Amino acid sequence: MAPFTVLHVCMGNICRSPMAERLLARAVRDRSGSDDQLVRSVSAGTGGWHEGEEMNPPAARQVRARRGSADGFAARKLRGDFIDEADLILTATADQYDYVVALRPDAAARTFVLGEFGRLLHGVDKAALPPAEAKPAAVHERGAAIVAAAHRLRGAETPLLTDDLDDPWGRGDQTFQRVGDEIEDTTVPFATLLLP
Repeated sequence: MAPFTVLHVCMGNICRSPMAERLLARAVRDRSGSDDQLVRSVSAGTGGWHEGEEMNPPAARQVRARRGSADGFAARKLRGDFIDEADLILTATADQYDYVVALRPDAAARTFVLGEFGRLLHGVDKAALPPAEAKPAAVHERGAAIVAAAHRLRGAETPLLTDDLDDPWGRGDQTFQRVGDEIEDTTVPFATLLLP
């Protein structure tokens, strides 16, 4: 079975989504205590302007400062097959949520704005989830149950303006630090719920 796959989406795939990709991978590693491929964390951008480029330097600094790795990153343009492979899609903004769902309408139930998903996690009934185990099949089953629970909690509500991640591109380290904090407000609780 393929590992539980999380696709992070932003605009250019050099700032927000690579930070989220690598910070989720680090949060999962912190929980599992190993580099076993329990969760596959990947990212892409709605635009292809930066395809093949490394992470933006201030974004990479934030990832490294938070004990993540920026090594081997190369920006990619979002494609339909990336969405098809993902068990959970986390977008930086509501506009990018709309972009993903326009590309793949059947992905709506597993696509969330990052901040929205972080808010909804607090309402997930831990007792109703499948047992947690640091094994790929168990993580996949529990991850899918978390996504389904978040989708039910969301109902017909739309994301809040405050769920969007600010675009830090071209701004100072302070902005990147704040965006990194906001990313970890979702990635750390998700990893903790996935692998308590």
